[in-house]
Amino acid sequence: MKILLIQPAKSAKALGGEDFSVFEPLALEYLAAGVAPDHDVRILDLRLEPDLDAVLRDFQPQVAGLTSYTVHVNTVKRLCQQIKAHNPETVTLVGGHHATVLPGDFATPFIDVIIAGEGVLPFREVIRRLEKHPILSGMPGAAPLENGTVLLRQADQGLDLDALPMPRRDLTAAYRKSYFSEWMRPLASIRTSKGCHFRCQFCALWKLTGGRYLTRKPELIVEELGTIQEPYVFFADDESLLDTRRMAALANLIQQAGTKKRYFLYGRSDTIVKHPELLEQWQKIGLERIFVGLEFMRDADLKLIRKGSTVENNVKALQILKGLNLDIWPMFMVRPEFERRDFAALRQCCLDLNLSFIGFSVLTPLPGTDLYDEVRDRLITADYDYFDFFHTLLPTTLPLQDFYQELADLFKRSRSLKNQIRLMRKYRLRELPSLFKAYGALLRRLRTLAQDFAV
Repeated sequence: MKILLIQPAKSAKALGGEDFSVFEPLALEYLAAGVAPDHDVRILDLRLEPDLDAVLRDFQPQVAGLTSYTVHVNTVKRLCQQIKAHNPETVTLVGGHHATVLPGDFATPFIDVIIAGEGVLPFREVIRRLEKHPILSGMPGAAPLENGTVLLRQADQGLDLDALPMPRRDLTAAYRKSYFSEWMRPLASIRTSKGCHFRCQFCALWKLTGGRYLTRKPELIVEELGTIQEPYVFFADDESLLDTRRMAALANLIQQAGTKKRYFLYGRSDTIVKHPELLEQWQKIGLERIFVGLEFMRDADLKLIRKGSTVENNVKALQILKGLNLDIWPMFMVRPEFERRDFAALRQCCLDLNLSFIGFSVLTPLPGTDLYDEVRDRLITADYDYFDFFHTLLPTTLPLQDFYQELADLFKRSRSLKNQIRLMRKYRLRELPSLFKAYGALLRRLRTLAQDFAV
C-alpha cells in the first residue's frame, strides 16, 4: 500500500513558524515506523517541498496522513480537499495536537479518519484494516462523526513510550540538512518524555497524559542517539528536566557511550535553581542551549497563569545558565491587557537581564487549555490561522495599532547592541543575510498585524 504522510506548512496569514526554525516531523517518522515494512511510505514536508500536486501525480498514494497543530487546521482541511480532488478513493487521516483536543473540527467530507491521542497504534490498525476492508466505521473503538468521518481515540495516560518503534528518519533524508533552529543546523529531534506535572493555565499538554509525566528508559535514548547523524539534537519533550534522576542517569550513559552531540532542550527555571549540578553535568556532555519559559516579569502574572514558579527563580536560573556559559532562549509573554508602561517595564527588564536572545509571544488561549475554556466567549476571532502566538485573540487595552507597535519595539529594543552582535556571531557569515531579511520581515509584519482584524 502506498502511504503519504504530510507535514503542513503554516498559513500565509500566520506569523512566525518556519521563518526561524524548522524541526523534523518526528510524529510522522513515528507513524511510518509503526506500519509493516512491506508498505511503500513517503514523508512529504510541505515547509520545504511545497508542490503537493506533483507528489500526488508521481506517487499516487492510497492513504494520506496529515498532522496538525491549531494554526494548521484550515490548511490541513484544504490539503485534504486537494487530495480528494486528485483521487476521491485516497483515504485521508488527520492526527496531531488539535485533532486530540478538538477532533470535531476535522469532521468534513474530505477527511475519512481522525486519530486523537498518540497515533502510532491506531494508524497501524487503520492500515491493517484497509488492506482487507475498505470500510473503517466498524473498527473497534471507532466513533462516527458528521459527514461520515470516523474518530479513533488512543488514551495517552497508559502510553508506554518504550514500546514505540524507532522513528523512520531515513524517510526525511532529503530534508535533513534543512532542519534547524536559528544557528543550530542541521538539527535532529528526539523525544525522551511526554507530559508534565504542572498545571499551567495556558498549556494543554499536561491534560493529554492526565497530568502524568511519561518517560523513556535512558538506555533506549542513548541507543537512538547513536543512530542520529546530525551534530545538533533538540529534545522534543513537553518538559525535559522534570525527572532529574533520570536526566542525571541519561547524562552518565551518554558520557559512557562517548556520544558527541550538542543539545538543545526545555527546562523550567525552578528546576534549574533547585538542581544546578544537573545543568553542569549536562553542559559537560554537550548541552549548548536551553529554552526557559520565563513568561512574565511580575509574580502576580505568573500566579495568574498558574506557572508554579517565581520571578526570583527566573533571575536565579538565568544566572546559573550564564555561569555555565550556556546559550539561553528565554520566552516572555505579552498580555492583551498590557498598557504602554507594561511594555516599557518589560523592555527594561530584558535589558537589565542582559540577554543576547529573547523571544516574545502574545498570551494565546489555545483550544484544550483552561485559559481557552475561561475566555472563549471573549475571543475576537475564531480563525485558526491567527492562533500563531502573535495575533491577539482577545481585546487589547491599547488600540491594536499601538499594541503591535509596542510589540515590535520589544523585539527591536530589548537587547543591547553588544548582545545583538554576540548573537550574530553564532551564525555562519553566509547565513546572516537571510537572518537580517527574516528579522526585518518579522518587524514589518508585526507593525501591520492590526490590519488583519479589519478585514
